[in-house]
Amino acid sequence: MSTLSIENISMRFDLPNGSHVQALQNVSLELKTGELMSVLGPSGCGKTTLLNILAGFLAPTEGQITLNDHLVTGPDAERGMVFQQGALFEWMSVRENVSFGPRMKGQREAQYAGNVDHLLDVVGLKDFKEKAVYELSGGMQQRVALARCLANDPDVILMDEPLGALDALTREKMQGLVLKLWKETGKTIVLITHSVEEALLLGERLLVMAPRPGRIHKEYRLPFAEMGVGQDLREVKKHPEFGAKREEILSMIWDMEEEIMGRTEEAEA
Repeated sequence: MSTLSIENISMRFDLPNGSHVQALQNVSLELKTGELMSVLGPSGCGKTTLLNILAGFLAPTEGQITLNDHLVTGPDAERGMVFQQGALFEWMSVRENVSFGPRMKGQREAQYAGNVDHLLDVVGLKDFKEKAVYELSGGMQQRVALARCLANDPDVILMDEPLGALDALTREKMQGLVLKLWKETGKTIVLITHSVEEALLLGERLLVMAPRPGRIHKEYRLPFAEMGVGQDLREVKKHPEFGAKREEILSMIWDMEEEIMGRTEEAEA
């Protein structure tokens, strides 16, 4: 069993004028194989900074990340990333995009072809595999991004607002797909979102972060992701506890935003 450990991570950005921004301070947590965690919080709480450190794109000022008992020092195929915009190769076909990782590893087509076709079937793009990416809708492009990430068989999937640019109906369908893939693949997933509803639906663990400096404010363990696998997510949202948690977290984040605004007004005065 692989474990992703975040140990006393702090991140400080020094600015040209001599000041600095403490983006994260003393963040620690542990994720076991197959856990699905959503991360939520007001702007400036360090959500994306934390994800970029997990991906290996940033080196923390203090602390360390370990996965499978070794230190994370940079990007690696064991950690896959799905961005808000698909970051796909638009001149390639859907199938070429999904098979990109295995091809870069030097695999022959006979080695990866079956898995790529299976993933395209899972994400509902079997009939579009020869289409160019620019011919697809936004939701379909995100399906390609998910399949491309899975084709590399990472231990951990990191998602940075992957559904934020989609319309409401497509977003709900994609939320259902994320839950399906989580359950079928057993992957560890960390998902950043600004939507409280989405965080509740897609996080069996939900982390609420507070800003300035970015830190863990509260963690929830929730039943809604498990409930939503293979079910109509609108029915999950009708659960009494779902509504209660949504209001609790909304109030929590609203209070943080009010505090931030108060600090800003004091500084300007």
